[in-house]
Amino acid sequence: MLRRLSIRDFVIVDQLGLDFVAGFGALTGETGAGKSILLDALGLALGERADAGVVRPGRDRADITAEFDLPPDGELAAWLAGQELDSGDDTLILRRVVDSGGRSKAWMNGTPVTLAQLRTAGEWLADIHGQHAHHALLRAGIQRQLLDTHAGAGERVLEVAACWREWQRLADLRQAAERDAAAFARERELLGWQVRELEELAFDLGEWNEINAEHGRLAHAADLLSGVGEALDRLGEGEQAICSILGHCANRLSALEAIDPALAEARELIDAAAIQADEALHVLRRYQGRLDLDPERLAGIEQRIGAVMDVVRKYRTTPEDLPTLAVEWRARLDTLEASADPERLAAAEADARAAFDASAARLSAARRDAAAALSPEITETMQSLAMVGGKFEVALIPCDASAHGVENVEFQVAANPGQVPRSLAKVASGGELSRIGLAIQVMTSCDSATPTLIFDEVDVGIGGRVAEIVGQLLHRLGHDRQVLCVTHLPQVAACADWQWQIAKEIRDGQTLSVVTPLDKAARVEEIARMLGGVDITDTTRRHAAEMLAGKTKTR
Repeated sequence: MLRRLSIRDFVIVDQLGLDFVAGFGALTGETGAGKSILLDALGLALGERADAGVVRPGRDRADITAEFDLPPDGELAAWLAGQELDSGDDTLILRRVVDSGGRSKAWMNGTPVTLAQLRTAGEWLADIHGQHAHHALLRAGIQRQLLDTHAGAGERVLEVAACWREWQRLADLRQAAERDAAAFARERELLGWQVRELEELAFDLGEWNEINAEHGRLAHAADLLSGVGEALDRLGEGEQAICSILGHCANRLSALEAIDPALAEARELIDAAAIQADEALHVLRRYQGRLDLDPERLAGIEQRIGAVMDVVRKYRTTPEDLPTLAVEWRARLDTLEASADPERLAAAEADARAAFDASAARLSAARRDAAAALSPEITETMQSLAMVGGKFEVALIPCDASAHGVENVEFQVAANPGQVPRSLAKVASGGELSRIGLAIQVMTSCDSATPTLIFDEVDVGIGGRVAEIVGQLLHRLGHDRQVLCVTHLPQVAACADWQWQIAKEIRDGQTLSVVTPLDKAARVEEIARMLGGVDITDTTRRHAAEMLAGKTKTR
């Protein structure tokens, strides 16, 4: 769960350090005080996109750091270890910096990371429901995704998409073979000749390096023989051979050393030089014995090099790229040869279609089970949200096969008793959509493994008893998860385990956001403000105290 959020120079926040606890927490305050700004800052730390507008005016950069406890399931910990981002303890620290030019940098446990890595980790840590999240529920893709998540069918969804892609690939291949048979035949003939040419060349990169080195030696064999012969003559085979001179000098100094021991050092150096020179003499003789002038071998190597270079020039490549070219041509030729067999292509396509059908059937079964379970759950929640007699259904409508399966998912609702459920997008009013959307968000949030759930004014458009029910729903969620909610409703705030007040103040001519944790007495004042507005009376305070006391008794 979220433990700490540190914010510096973000919009109207100069510097804040906030310590979070478990349970259901309410963030309240006047409109424009910066409640949603805190969640926006957290969103940046979780990988959302940023622009220069988030930097507080007059500052160079905004800096946000979020500290989380690692979830106990171990999936995120395993991912961090695989990315070499684990800290060795049960803490994960995310940091995001956005400069005044709109450029951003990110770190995870002190290591620079990409925005994609930050976003991946964020998906394990927190689930944010924005102010207008219920409008997204009108989109078919979002409805399908929610149902699949509720069904725990993530792997089946991926399997269906993979089977679809393979089926379409083979279908495209068959259609192309039928449509372009003549062109494919010409290409197949040309590639066949090219592949045979490379196979006959039998090019090997290791052999290529060896013959080039050998060619260098053979091409300069005369120079090598002449140079080695001259060195041998100077060292030990001429009249003034160095080895003989060094031996004479060493003997002479050895005799003189008896007269003056100071000559011992010079004599030892000459002895060492004589030994080195003699060793060099033996090495050169062995080399001379191996060195040979072989015009026929040289001609053979030059012919081989010429054959390789002819192919290289012909296909405008390099010797080093010939093996890769051979593999690519062989693979393309195999594909073209397969396309020349319509029965084989049709059989492969049929097998892929069968695999897709089987995978899609498994996904459909999972969706039917999930729809049967989710529909009554949402319907029951609607009754408590002032929609008595309303009904919610998840309809699975057959459609043409696609990467998403063989049915469309449609959320349908009947807002009043006796009505036939119809598409959510067509029948729900603004207030109804807010309540239904909240019911769906709360119920489907239970499917998420993320330990922190964040609701940003998702209770807009409701009030009275419905608001109280919403608060109770969020409080129940807080038993198992950390729940943060930005709200303007006192009924919701009164259900929270803890509450912060966000306010604005003028400091040095600048408007800044201030966060104050509220104790019991301060909560009474804040909820009274939410109930009564500007003029707070003793009656309003008593009402606020009763709300808090009543929620305490019902928990």
